[in-house]
Amino acid sequence: MKKIKKFLLVVVLIIVLLGIGLCAYIFHLKPKYEGEVQLKNLQKETTVYFDDYGVPHIYADSEKDAMTALGYVHAQERLWQMELLRRIAPGRLSEIFGSVALKNDMFFSGIGIEEASAKAIAKLDKNSESYKLTLAYLDGINQYLEEGVTPIEFTLVGVKKEKFTIKDVYNIFGYMSFSFAMAQKTDPLLTDLRAKYGAAYIKDLGILGEFNTTKIRSSKEHLEEYAEISKSVASLLDKSPIPPFVGSNSWVVGPNRTKNKKVIFANDPHIGFSQPATWYEAHIVTPKHELYGCYLAGTPFPLLAHNRDYAYGLTMFENDDIDFYQETNKADDANQYQTPTGFATYESRKKTITIKDTSDVVLTIKSSRHGPIMNDLLMNLKSKKPIAMSWIYTQQPIQILDAVYGLSHAKSKDDFRKAVQLVAAPGLNVMYGDAKGNVAWWATGTLYKHNKGVNSFFILDGASGKDDITEYLDFTKNPSAENPKWGYVYSANNQPEPVDGYLYPGYYLPEDRAKRISGLMDAKSDWDKEGISKMIFDNTSSVATGVVQNLIANLDGKAISEEEKEVLNVLKAWKGTTNLEDVAPTIYNKWIYLYLKNTFEDEMGKEDFAVFLGTHLGKQIIARQIVNESSVWWDDIKTKNVKETRNQVVSKSFHEAVSALQKQLGNTIADWNWSKVHTVEHEHPLGKVAALRKLFNVGPFAAPGSNEVINNQFFGFNDEGKYYVKGGPSTRRVVDFSDIENSWSIIPTGQSGNPFSEHYSDQAEMFNAGKFRKMKLNKEEIIKTSTKLILKPKK
Repeated sequence: MKKIKKFLLVVVLIIVLLGIGLCAYIFHLKPKYEGEVQLKNLQKETTVYFDDYGVPHIYADSEKDAMTALGYVHAQERLWQMELLRRIAPGRLSEIFGSVALKNDMFFSGIGIEEASAKAIAKLDKNSESYKLTLAYLDGINQYLEEGVTPIEFTLVGVKKEKFTIKDVYNIFGYMSFSFAMAQKTDPLLTDLRAKYGAAYIKDLGILGEFNTTKIRSSKEHLEEYAEISKSVASLLDKSPIPPFVGSNSWVVGPNRTKNKKVIFANDPHIGFSQPATWYEAHIVTPKHELYGCYLAGTPFPLLAHNRDYAYGLTMFENDDIDFYQETNKADDANQYQTPTGFATYESRKKTITIKDTSDVVLTIKSSRHGPIMNDLLMNLKSKKPIAMSWIYTQQPIQILDAVYGLSHAKSKDDFRKAVQLVAAPGLNVMYGDAKGNVAWWATGTLYKHNKGVNSFFILDGASGKDDITEYLDFTKNPSAENPKWGYVYSANNQPEPVDGYLYPGYYLPEDRAKRISGLMDAKSDWDKEGISKMIFDNTSSVATGVVQNLIANLDGKAISEEEKEVLNVLKAWKGTTNLEDVAPTIYNKWIYLYLKNTFEDEMGKEDFAVFLGTHLGKQIIARQIVNESSVWWDDIKTKNVKETRNQVVSKSFHEAVSALQKQLGNTIADWNWSKVHTVEHEHPLGKVAALRKLFNVGPFAAPGSNEVINNQFFGFNDEGKYYVKGGPSTRRVVDFSDIENSWSIIPTGQSGNPFSEHYSDQAEMFNAGKFRKMKLNKEEIIKTSTKLILKPKK
């Protein structure tokens, strides 16, 4: 008995010691929010106040010291995120994740971001403030990398620490620019559909802008393998450990439309959800400069920011800045291809991809005059004819560093506009408002034209030169508006009005959010911060109720059961809201999915239909195709000697929807709440491992909102009937120049990327409920609610 007691005592003691050791390890891993740290290259002591949500307020004697401090505290919270972001563009994810990331690395290492970054860096002015401040920021990151705590992810995955360089900054911006684009998901799919079924099928998809009726107002050869490009790139972006940028809302209300006669700025960029969240907030104060900004991991200047003088943000322009060209090889020499002036030799380069769990892969990348050949980069693309990708970002001068520096250091609206002009790609709607009462938006990007009749939504002919770009437009031709007479500017990724009669082609989203925003804005002229904050969390569709009416009008009324009549009554009474308790959106989205599936999947096939649903065309079509009784898509090509009608497809889809919902949620229609099917979980890359899910992931939560409402909590359709939110507002900001010190923000999870920090998920429930917190500017208030970390010069 004594031996047993001793044994048990030893076991208990071991457990206690292990527990103490684990607690000590976890405590060691937590970020340092108070005390003192010595840093090299600081000129003077710098103070960082971390407020009650972990936002650093950096007070420094010089901007160089502030940037060193920013790099240090940013790395303390987001070093793992920085590591992932800098590895995507050069194709280095396989080094840490193994062969599972090889497809991703092959593609991104081949499209030329890293090479374009090197060219841009070689041309940088080493004496410019943007360059020197970037180096100071990187110095802060690297000092934390050397002396700070190693993130748990580095330990679990086995990441070898390497210093960050300015090339990493450019590569991060390059990945961001590519993830904005939609051509790579859309053009190859459209080319295949046109080749298989003809122009009539394409016309019904509204690719020439016919469906974009709510426009942003300006004040001035058949190969089935083509679709493999769409499928492959869509899959790469969906599976990427860093989410793509996909949409956004923003509106800036001028003084004549606000209660306090001062500008109110609102912005919520839509990005795929992840953990850590996309943005890191930080407030910098020096004698000559103050800015409260939202920073991408590993980048020194914010893309969203404000101070006491002005505010800015962005949405995605959705312009077409990628074209695909089919090249023609010389008959007896695959190393040469046809050009308008004869045959040319492909440029060739080799890249080695290091893979953690197997031998290296040596990739040979060929490029034509248009760009890299996709056949070498996408494993599933079996086409014998080479397809080249032409992308503005890698072809035009990259001045992104000077651009974002200029945005964050502008002294006037004119200064700000000059900085906007430096962005060749990606296409952005940059939104602006200031304390002087100015409101404005400008579309960034080098826009261009082809010969008349060339449709850039399809794969183009690379041999003749007839489909090449013929003209690059001056920035003055970009859509924009400054202080328009209607009193506000806005963008919801919808198509801008023509400039000089030219409607710029793009992959614009449907009018739903734009119609709702402009409708609400036009309805009143006494907006305040509270009204704007409710609007930015608005869950109502101004289009869905009209779609429902059209669907119901095309039902075969004779074959409706009593239960189905009850379902229709719920839809008829619906006001378009997508709140948690609503039943109608559950019915509506199931019906919409089955209507789309029964209309398009027979022609497209299962895989291409899934790709189609992930394009903006798949969203555009919902409200428009249903009203076209003569659409060629209604007929099911798999049924011989029968031509299906709109009524038949709509009715079939309705019956299937009700039946599916009964099986999924039961026979009590009142129980079909949106909260049961629409959920969000913020996934960490390591959270995909079941044993690590609870440690790293945040959620799941039942989520209000839906596709294409202002609170755009977007999801993909599936047979399961569960709508897993892929992304949404990456932040919600409301900046009120009548009360600038009490402007509001919220991010989806928390400031910290460290799972042991109290700020890892402390905003998640607030975000999901549409609540806000202050973006503090008042030093006295900041000190009262903060811990203090003092950074001292290292002697």
